[in-house]
Amino acid sequence: MTGPVYVITDPGAPLSLLDQALAAAHGGAWAVQLRDKTASDADMIALARAIRGRLHPLGVKLIVNDRLAVALAADADGLHIGQGDGDPAQARARLGAGKLLGLSIETLAQCAQIPPGVDHIGAGPVRATATKPDHAAPIGFDELAAIVARAGLPCFAIGGIGRGDAKAVKAAGAVGMAVVSAVTRAADPKAATRELVDEWRRT
Repeated sequence: MTGPVYVITDPGAPLSLLDQALAAAHGGAWAVQLRDKTASDADMIALARAIRGRLHPLGVKLIVNDRLAVALAADADGLHIGQGDGDPAQARARLGAGKLLGLSIETLAQCAQIPPGVDHIGAGPVRATATKPDHAAPIGFDELAAIVARAGLPCFAIGGIGRGDAKAVKAAGAVGMAVVSAVTRAADPKAATRELVDEWRRT
């Protein structure tokens, strides 16, 4: 179901969201999360459909951030929601079987409230990150390990994660790294994704 590198799109990056997704996919990402907080649902649906059509022949999943209606209309492979983005149990019910549901976890206490039906979590932010200015307090690698142990689900480390972090992320027990700027702001996003995948495999 998962691989070590999960790339999240960044509307502020030089490449279009479609090109970011394609670069990540060709670089070896197992999934791309389409995230754009300001685009309309209609634009997001059209973009998600276009991206999905390009990713599926490559065996790469498309996950939509926050917007359940977009995920459903585009027949995306899944949805990722944060702590303030609706009821995960209701999202699970509407997504139906065969779709992935990810949930952001920012504190150890939140692990006690993960409902059945969540497939994986994004734990963090591990470090402060400029790509999400309103993020929660950074948790660091020790807290990441505690969340991984408590959650009982596959966990992706997120928040300021990039090259050189695979060893620490693995040591914390996470199954992979969810990255934004480490790929989307790189000079060569495809190569940056491949480097992260290779680093994980070497570690």
